[in-house]
Amino acid sequence: MTAPQAACLRAALQVGYHGLDRGLSAVTAVEQTIRVLERSGLFNAGKGSRLQLDGVRRMDASIMEGHDLRAGAVASVEGIVHPITAARLIMDHTNHVLLVGVPATTFARHFGLERQPRRSRYRSVLATSMTRTFSSEALRLYRDMMKGGLPLRERVGKETVGAVALDRSGTVAAGASTGGIDLMLPGRVGDTPIIGCGVYADNQSGAVSMTGRGEGIIRLAVAKEICDRLNHGKTPVTVARLVLNRLVTRVKGAAGTLVLTPNRRFVIAHTTPHMAAGWWDGKGEPTVGDRFR
Repeated sequence: MTAPQAACLRAALQVGYHGLDRGLSAVTAVEQTIRVLERSGLFNAGKGSRLQLDGVRRMDASIMEGHDLRAGAVASVEGIVHPITAARLIMDHTNHVLLVGVPATTFARHFGLERQPRRSRYRSVLATSMTRTFSSEALRLYRDMMKGGLPLRERVGKETVGAVALDRSGTVAAGASTGGIDLMLPGRVGDTPIIGCGVYADNQSGAVSMTGRGEGIIRLAVAKEICDRLNHGKTPVTVARLVLNRLVTRVKGAAGTLVLTPNRRFVIAHTTPHMAAGWWDGKGEPTVGDRFR
């Protein structure tokens, strides 16, 4: 984790906590915290999102609150700074949970969400042969890249962002926002916008936000599994370690998680070597680091 990333995490924690201290809801605190990270360009979300292999930046986000189990999400949304706010608008202004692609982008623009500046599309090795439909040559190149047969532009230290919060009413909330992973075929969607996989929140159990390789997280529906185990009386530390270990052994996955219960117990855990994260209860300075055990 770089010094600017650490400073941004502290600022985001302060924004979220001060919102809670003023009586804002947990879901608003989560949204505002994630907006700070999306705007920074320092993480794989919002302005810092990765590009897919056709040179387009497509982003995913979701948000959920634990009182009524309301949730909203977007997948493959383009051209906006704050996908997390688009997800919140879907939760608050529609009867839907998830919007995808061009309609999700149109929805965000209808509400006047801040747009990212247009940028020229980079020409990756694969983009030169990939069109809106996949050619056999494009897929062959993709497989070669996955096997390490072609040089890749290295992208280090930029992670999906997420947050969990508990408000004065005892309601928990969780959210996440991402630009995906390197080597994304256009249209690839990971765990972040899928409720029960990338995020989940329930006042009867807790709030969970995930980061990591989305394909494995989806296969085990990790966020919901953590909440289900919390509901059976297990502690956040025990549950996080058990489920993350299962992710590794069952599907060779890699992930990190934020877990918070309605009785204020929480854990930050990860199977990856590093995970930039932090917490704050309003006392002293926010705690920020990139290794939690």
